[in-house]
Amino acid sequence: MPDVSLNRSLRLGVHNLTDLCPQIGKFSVMRQIFGSGYKKAVASQKVRVSRAKMYAFIDDKKGTIVISSNYLKSGNQKHILLDLIHEMVHIRQWREGKDLFDKKFKYVDRPTEIEAYRIAAKEAKRMGLGGRELEKYLKVDWVSKADSDRLLNKLGVK
Repeated sequence: MPDVSLNRSLRLGVHNLTDLCPQIGKFSVMRQIFGSGYKKAVASQKVRVSRAKMYAFIDDKKGTIVISSNYLKSGNQKHILLDLIHEMVHIRQWREGKDLFDKKFKYVDRPTEIEAYRIAAKEAKRMGLGGRELEKYLKVDWVSKADSDRLLNKLGVK
């Protein structure tokens, strides 16, 4: 991963993904996610900085990444970058017409989530995250410990 900086001073509203992270188009993982169309996918991606309480998620009506302004200002930089990678997997899935919120599955069993977490976890390992730091990043606050542990097991982290 190239040297990376985040523009933590983005105001509330819609921005280009490259306004938030100018180097993201140079991440090799973007090629892995989007194939040969990765430059166009990155260049066209919008991000909405919001007062939302969550970290980051996809607005599946508009195909926009939504990131909490508080998380952007004070979150761990590596975790934010990994979340952007995770959400870009969801953007690709959304563009393919996949149901990102398929209620037939629990969150940690949803195929779209497993793929996104698997790619983010692989990138986290490439970034040097290991052991407890990787587990901390992958911990899902809004699910039970048993479900979170099951996800970690599926990803080969625990």
